[in-house]
Amino acid sequence: MLQLPFIRENKEAVIKRLAVRNIDAKPLIDQVIILDEERRALQTQLDNVLAESNSISKEIGMLFKSGKAEEANALKAKTGDLKESSKTLSEQLNQKADALNQLLYQIPNVPHDSVPSGNTDEDNEEIYKEGDIPQLHSEALPHWELAKKYDIIDFELGNKITGAGFPVYKGKGARLQRALIAYFLDKNTEAGYTEFQFPHLVNETSGFGTGQLPDKEGQMYHVTGDNLYLIPTAEVPGTNIFRDVLLNESDLPIGITGYTPCFRREAGSYGAHVRGLNRLHQFDKVEIIRVEHPDNSYNALDSMVNHIKEILKELKLPYRILRLCGGDIGFTSALTFDFEVFSTAQDRWLEISSVSNFETYQANRLKLRFKNKEGKNELAHTLNGSSLALPRVLAGILENYQTEKGIKIPDVLVPYTGFEWID
Repeated sequence: MLQLPFIRENKEAVIKRLAVRNIDAKPLIDQVIILDEERRALQTQLDNVLAESNSISKEIGMLFKSGKAEEANALKAKTGDLKESSKTLSEQLNQKADALNQLLYQIPNVPHDSVPSGNTDEDNEEIYKEGDIPQLHSEALPHWELAKKYDIIDFELGNKITGAGFPVYKGKGARLQRALIAYFLDKNTEAGYTEFQFPHLVNETSGFGTGQLPDKEGQMYHVTGDNLYLIPTAEVPGTNIFRDVLLNESDLPIGITGYTPCFRREAGSYGAHVRGLNRLHQFDKVEIIRVEHPDNSYNALDSMVNHIKEILKELKLPYRILRLCGGDIGFTSALTFDFEVFSTAQDRWLEISSVSNFETYQANRLKLRFKNKEGKNELAHTLNGSSLALPRVLAGILENYQTEKGIKIPDVLVPYTGFEWID
């Protein structure tokens, strides 16, 4: 969440930048500032009462030592009143702090100055495009038809076992899926990211730490009996590794990667655009996560973008990069770049990666800090990116690499699959 001193000192700038998200934040910011003033006033009262109580306690001790028991006992009655007063003020302070946090949880991150205005994904800014769109043969098929033709993904079976959006990968489809995961992890570890295996369920505190709660509670699968959540992305367990951690400046930067299945309810999704692998409730993804010094986080963001570019070049898939507009950027992000691969058989772009800088927004919730050169504790910056999300990468490979003979496996993946064709 946003830091209170930052809001107090930059009130008008915060309201102006949040307007890029199409949000009139003034009423909420005004409430935050009023509540914060009330909280600070209560804190001052409590500090004064505690200071007076401590002073009187010392005075009582001195009186007893001086043999003035009667005066000491008279003062003890006053300390009882002060203790009662401090208890009441502490309760009021906690209530005020809780109310303040509930307001802060409702305020999204302030967009970076480069984030363009806009309402929907149609207003996102294309900043880069690479790769030739292949010319397919006349009987080319979308990936869901190819999956059926070559018996590599069974959507109906997944529907039978669980429900729509839970496909079953079979034979060469399963092996291609496994090959992509191994390839992505290898590329990430070669780039210096340390591989982790994460839990697939997280507690409520972890959900709040990275900002999925309360913002996206309706999109997460909730195991109510244990109050745990199925992860929507490895970002959640991966970033929470650093919750309540105080790093040394020399520890930075930190880069980690991991493969997980991801679970999203995708409530309200419908229509032709969700066919096949386009939108699923369970899918596989390899993630990269970085913890950075604030001075270096945007250089790190650029390096993450370049890293994903390199992967897509090796896969030889046509892709483009979008800078997300204020109306499409995620709740916790300051700046996000989306990668989209062109699906030739569907004649549309499919999102395969989001790379974001959260600046201090997540770190403030996580209490993720480092000790800087002056010896002061400072919030770190957190970043993450899909590297990559598998379903639409797989869809792009199936559709763009299809021939009349079968589906050619990208050269870079052959050592991982052990076969060159799906036929």
